[in-house]
Amino acid sequence: MYKTPLARRVALSTLGAALAMPAAEAAFLEDSKATLKMRNFYINQDTRNQDAPKAEEWGQAFTLDYKSGFTEGPVGFGLDLTGQYAVRLDAGGREGKAGVERSPGSVFPLESNGKARRDFGRLGATAKMRYSKTVAQVGTLMPKLPVLSYSDGRLLPQMFQGAQVTSKEIKNLTLIAGKIEHSTERNSSNSDSLSIAGADGPDDGRSSNEFYYAGADYKVTDDLLLQYYYGNLRDFYTQHFFGLVHDWALPVGSLQTDLRYFESNSDGENSHSSGRADGYVSSGYWGAGSSHRGEVDSHLWSAMLTYSLAGHELSAGYQQVTGNSDFPHINQGNGRSLYLITNAQMGKFASSGEKTWVAGYAYDFASIGVPGLKTSLTYFSGDGIDAAGNDHKEWERDLRVDYAVQSGLFKGVGFTWRSAMQRGNDTRDRDENRLIVNYSIPLL
Repeated sequence: MYKTPLARRVALSTLGAALAMPAAEAAFLEDSKATLKMRNFYINQDTRNQDAPKAEEWGQAFTLDYKSGFTEGPVGFGLDLTGQYAVRLDAGGREGKAGVERSPGSVFPLESNGKARRDFGRLGATAKMRYSKTVAQVGTLMPKLPVLSYSDGRLLPQMFQGAQVTSKEIKNLTLIAGKIEHSTERNSSNSDSLSIAGADGPDDGRSSNEFYYAGADYKVTDDLLLQYYYGNLRDFYTQHFFGLVHDWALPVGSLQTDLRYFESNSDGENSHSSGRADGYVSSGYWGAGSSHRGEVDSHLWSAMLTYSLAGHELSAGYQQVTGNSDFPHINQGNGRSLYLITNAQMGKFASSGEKTWVAGYAYDFASIGVPGLKTSLTYFSGDGIDAAGNDHKEWERDLRVDYAVQSGLFKGVGFTWRSAMQRGNDTRDRDENRLIVNYSIPLL
């Protein structure tokens, strides 16, 4: 796995500083935490409207996470480490081979002959420094922000490499700024440069090693959160995000309002003024002969209302995308997670011109004396997608059931079943099931 020279130097110097001072070393170790996480993951994908084999994979993953405390003194130093390993239990046949009914590639990396590898793993290190209520990190990062969010939908999570500063010096205000240089995909041991859907991608040199981001979360009251974030993938796009989340306690139940707006525009090689170099383009739809073909131009807004009462949760939302390009985001082609109300199990409903209605119901069975059992059902319906021809639309139904053992020898073991059905005249008709077992053992 690729590691930046800066990350290696900072990690080594941080560890050396901690071990060189007995008192500091004590604090460094006393506040340390180590956890062994285990995940058993099975996925089955069946594409109905294309001549494609079924995809079926099954594996077991082990993740050892170590998070140190900080050394004592005005400036504290620390070090976080992660070691991840996944082994194949079953991965179908060979990708792209005629007659093979089960094709691998979603969970495990592929060998040159198209078969899934028997195992894969990676290591990550994050050096950290704390001053007052500000923490700086360099190395492996897993951000979960409106403009950048890691994906954890397979055996191992996606990881990014870069630097980030988080500050909480002002009451009720959190400030974040950072730079990402590479991504390690969830089915890979290697790190690659960054790109978007529609571009030629890292293999052809149409990529970037510079994603800058910054933002603020301001809790106006206990019930009202305001957000602003900025992201810039150099030579592809700039993005502004504005968000509002309000919780309203009603005489019976409560109502949450979630408003989001993204404005995205071209940057550098993607812009019309630069001549738009080959490959630095976005997916989307432009009129015939348009001089702006491939240029990022997207405006996305959404609203979601969620009513909660005694374990029940009803939600309804609407999202609309305008502009010529699809909603831009870092996309290496191996799965992604987006801060959208349409971040469904399979589809994302973020194509140019798309208008999407969302309806959902969730229930927590703890309300009737069965703690640990939860279920949800969500339906997405999108239409108005900009493309050649008329009536381009899609829909998806997602069902999820979670149960965590509450006591006994297997206390803490979590079981998840996720089932999705996707249909449309602008997408693949696909059915998908995921079965997941998670278990964590605290070591320190």
